[in-house]
Amino acid sequence: MTAPQHEPHDPNDVHDQLVAAVIARDSHAVQACLQDGADPNISGPDGLPLLCVAVGGFDHATADALTDSGADSGVVLPDGTTPLLRAVDLGSPALIGALLGKDPRPRIAEAEQRRLLDRARSWYETGEAEELRRRTGAPGPATRRLVNDDEHTDIEEVSLGGLTVRAGHSGVLTDLEWAFGVLPPVAELVARAVPYPDELHANWSTVSYALALRSSPQAWSDLAALRHHPDPVHRRLLARVLSTRNFLADYHDRPDTAQDVAFLAAWALDEPDGEVLAGVLDVYANYDHADQEAIGFRYAGHPDPRVRREVPYCLSRTPLSEPALTTLLALARDPDSCVRYVVAQVFAYPHELTPATRECLLALLRDPDTGVRRRAAESLSGSHDRTAAVTEALAALLDEEDQNLRLEAAYALAVRDDPRTDGAYERVGPLGPGFEHDHRVSAHWHYTYRNRPDRT
Repeated sequence: MTAPQHEPHDPNDVHDQLVAAVIARDSHAVQACLQDGADPNISGPDGLPLLCVAVGGFDHATADALTDSGADSGVVLPDGTTPLLRAVDLGSPALIGALLGKDPRPRIAEAEQRRLLDRARSWYETGEAEELRRRTGAPGPATRRLVNDDEHTDIEEVSLGGLTVRAGHSGVLTDLEWAFGVLPPVAELVARAVPYPDELHANWSTVSYALALRSSPQAWSDLAALRHHPDPVHRRLLARVLSTRNFLADYHDRPDTAQDVAFLAAWALDEPDGEVLAGVLDVYANYDHADQEAIGFRYAGHPDPRVRREVPYCLSRTPLSEPALTTLLALARDPDSCVRYVVAQVFAYPHELTPATRECLLALLRDPDTGVRRRAAESLSGSHDRTAAVTEALAALLDEEDQNLRLEAAYALAVRDDPRTDGAYERVGPLGPGFEHDHRVSAHWHYTYRNRPDRT
């Protein structure tokens, strides 16, 4: 038999579909049209390149799909700008990242690089509201609202005189500098980040990432000096940079990060600010270090719960020492629910529970906080423990109002080949969007397959 023949796509149809998808901000449909052969450089309804529609709508996901398929972000428009220059004006780091694409430095002429950098620097130094006032002549204050710049960061949108931009020009300038091989002093980058001391802010995130990429001895010396800065915001930025360096080292050979763990261990001993110390411990616990357990003991009774939340990670080395186990069992009764949550989390590894960790997790299964109960249920259901006490405690969760707890109970029964599994999944009830690839849902299918009559 010959394979069925598909009708070829009408190019006009797929191009119309692409235009409609871009206008609708449907990046998945945009990708589908591009895969079907739509030209990413076609014009939009206004006669300008379709990429300009995505740029004007701050639609970084669609812009990324178009540029990744060959849309020209440097094409000169009738007013002398380019889509990339327009994106610089709009002040969205996420949009700039999408339009720069891969290897922008050899693709973009040096004169154009300078124009982009000068434009971004002008916005940054002037300020978004003042620049909008200059461009529009509108009096009065600008309006501001917080929006998502991408899936992971937030930013202010600034509107005045009918124009709207995002207040991310310090991040935009930083991204362009890195893309074009410009390395400003560390102190200059730090000054761009500290006005935005929010882990989710796009400027803070962009600048801290750029600092983490710097690998020269001078850059490290300048960064390390922030440890003793009198302003805790500067020290918190350093902790964020070290966290990103640790993340990047997992994917790239970074010999320059070899000294980070000793630096963090020393810093953890004398950091006076609770929020900063929590950030230091968060990074430090990702490493293997001889002093980790001692540092965990040091802060098990710290008055700041953010610090205590990091202690279980410092103590969760395998196998657990008796003092570490004793401390973790005490933290399982901490007044802060997030501390109890982390204890329930670390007891999930290894999967072989001890009598003490089993009893602790069973107690946390009755915790007044739903999040703690969920985490304890996940640790117990995923463990290798097959004792009746654990199985029955998990089955009892089928009476919970919280659907996630009921689903965890059903999953626990499925992986244990418990004959109550089918009824348990019925009691979970209909699941909404987001559960399509949930391992707890697929466990029911595997249970059914393992227990088919023809396999017995």
